[in-house]
Amino acid sequence: MKNRRAISFVAFLTLLVFASGPAQSQTKPTAEIVASVNNEPITLADYQKSEQQLRDEVASDCKACPPEKIEAQFKEQQKDLLRGMIDQALMVQRAKDMGIKVESELNKRLDEIRQQNGLATLEDLQKGVEANGLSWDGYKATLRNGMLQKEVVKREVGSHLDVTTDEVKQYYQQHLNDFALPERVMLSEISLSTEGKTDAELAAVKSKVEGLRSSVLNGDDFVQVAMRYSQGSTAKDGGSLGTFKQGDLPPQIEAAVFKLGPGQLTDVIQTRSSFEFLKVDDHLPAEVQPVEKVDIQIRNSISAVKLAPRIRQYLAELREQSNITVKPGYTDTALLTAPSAAN
Repeated sequence: MKNRRAISFVAFLTLLVFASGPAQSQTKPTAEIVASVNNEPITLADYQKSEQQLRDEVASDCKACPPEKIEAQFKEQQKDLLRGMIDQALMVQRAKDMGIKVESELNKRLDEIRQQNGLATLEDLQKGVEANGLSWDGYKATLRNGMLQKEVVKREVGSHLDVTTDEVKQYYQQHLNDFALPERVMLSEISLSTEGKTDAELAAVKSKVEGLRSSVLNGDDFVQVAMRYSQGSTAKDGGSLGTFKQGDLPPQIEAAVFKLGPGQLTDVIQTRSSFEFLKVDDHLPAEVQPVEKVDIQIRNSISAVKLAPRIRQYLAELREQSNITVKPGYTDTALLTAPSAAN
């Protein structure tokens, strides 16, 4: 749930990763102002919190690094910290001017985070957020602002990007290795548990699995047999396990399945917790995916490259239309690269 701050704001938006103003701590912030964006203040407390988040992120990304290297990386990225905060404020203000609403998307995102963390309720998520020293309202504001910024980029910048067929073909030829797929097998399983079984019971379980295998070989539908008899978690899906490349599976199973063709069954295999047999639903050779199959992926990659400078240009335009002041002693590095980009 931690906000990444180790890369620039523009890079965040280019990759469509949520980035926004720092979540508010539960302590009362100082009123000292280090910058103002159209009369909206960026306080010293905001800035210090962003500094700490950046420092933590740099340390997390380079855990084996000596302290002096971590400090050097922090100092390098700290230079653009205020610039990023100003950019974020401009984007959020623009979203409000455009009347963009993201409350429905915010609620969905919070529920996704809840599920990803294995929490039963949003109240549990709130407790987890607050246990990390953040206010619940501040955490939601962070997500909301990120969504607002993403939508502004989508409408005002991304909608004007164009990727031609020739660009797609050229990118494909230059990155063929990126679209290479190894040999793969698509598998399904039928398994019966051996947990807690005696030796006599184990023999009975194995015999039953062998009987199920024989019924499939004799023409019974694998999916129906799996749904009716299999005790694995995949039973409800007809035994479907998914697609695997070499190295993904335990050696015993890998040796059995990669020598089979589509539709073939393995012998009964004893694992740590079950007797099972597997069906090779498909056996796919190593291949380079055709350009048609990766067209959208390529267009997204090209768009990301094109997007970064256009976001910076868009932000420069917002700065020209805005009143931005920075307290002496603090630096907005946008002024060092594009003096006309802000007032």
